[in-house]
Amino acid sequence: MADTWNMLLDARKLGMTRTRSRVTRGRSLGLSLGSTAKMARELQRGLSYSTFVHFCRACGIPVGTIADLVQIPQRTLMRRKAKGRLQPDESERLLRISGIFEKAVGLSEGDAAAARRWLTTPSKELDGQTPLDFSRTEIGAREVEDLIGRLEHGVFT
Repeated sequence: MADTWNMLLDARKLGMTRTRSRVTRGRSLGLSLGSTAKMARELQRGLSYSTFVHFCRACGIPVGTIADLVQIPQRTLMRRKAKGRLQPDESERLLRISGIFEKAVGLSEGDAAAARRWLTTPSKELDGQTPLDFSRTEIGAREVEDLIGRLEHGVFT
């Protein structure tokens, strides 16, 4: 409980407070597909390379860091740039990371810089890892989303 309380205090020091705001999935990627079915089709096709670039600009995290989180080696990323499209599995991982970023922005009441600071700060709640690093896997991302939910609602566990 003390760790959760300290994390909430740390989040507030970073300028983040509880909020109930929601962000449409894919907004930080520059997507406005409107439905889950359309999003699923786009993921199966593979997101365009420009969505990757758009996300890097929107979140303010270096391209190399995002590529590492999405598990795209640098040389492969250059091939994706030339081709203009990510692979479906890479697209899903990019969507996962962008969703975590969007939820963190919601937690910080729209302040992307505060969200970025929170996402890149190690957390006791996440075994000393940063929320972004913890989100490399689906199960880790779900835990980060759960943590964001607890912070939003002031639930201490």
